[in-house]
Amino acid sequence: MPVEWQPVRQSRTHELVLQSIEEQVFAGKLRAGDRLPPERELAPVFGVSRSALREALRVLETIGVLVAQPGRGPDAGARIVRNPDDALSRLLRLHFALGSYGLHDVLEARVALERSSFAAAARQAAPADLDEAAELVARMTRAGVPPEEFNELDTRFHVQIAHSSGNALTSTLTAAVRESVRPLILRALEAADDWAATAAALNAEHTELLALVRAGRGEEAADLAEAHIRGFHGTLVAESRPEDAGAYGPGTTEGPEGGRPAGR
Repeated sequence: MPVEWQPVRQSRTHELVLQSIEEQVFAGKLRAGDRLPPERELAPVFGVSRSALREALRVLETIGVLVAQPGRGPDAGARIVRNPDDALSRLLRLHFALGSYGLHDVLEARVALERSSFAAAARQAAPADLDEAAELVARMTRAGVPPEEFNELDTRFHVQIAHSSGNALTSTLTAAVRESVRPLILRALEAADDWAATAAALNAEHTELLALVRAGRGEEAADLAEAHIRGFHGTLVAESRPEDAGAYGPGTTEGPEGGRPAGR
């Protein structure tokens, strides 16, 4: 019988290091809080150069599962952590800007996530979590809040509601999706013809959303959250050309919070 040769998988050295570390995590031998051996000890164990090891560690740091602390003290070295929020947000922002996901994709993801968040928060949010959300709304209602600060507080409000829902994954995904469109939302806020009226309308909606959650009226809160997101964002999706979907370039904007445009 003739020999059937199969192509072998080619990997760069740092990818093999990554695979080995991942296997240790999957096997439960590496957990959050554990420290990796120093580079001078770990590189020979893997049989790789220290530069290849550093490249693998940088990848792990980028995806939010490792933090590297330079120096020689007790806190120096690489440590396994759980920090998915920033990493996911960064990746989503880049892929959204590259057109990997269109505006319609983001719209539907936000609707699904935030409906779930508001409904669950109405059932089980701790009063302290809702007090923190109320503080964010109060800060947004201050006179003279500029669009950039408003956008940051706005993002934190929605993420706080997701956090208060009790579902850590929903909270992380909500933060990542909301952060991915932050530049578009900021641009729309800054372009509003009447910024004061725009801010007032958004603050009224946030106030109503929070009141519904506090009252335990989850379905009503979910419906309002969906209407809040779909408004102008839905119009934008309907009017956008396929080649424009997901682009951050000129001509691509989103209404504040994905909701109604200024003056509506």
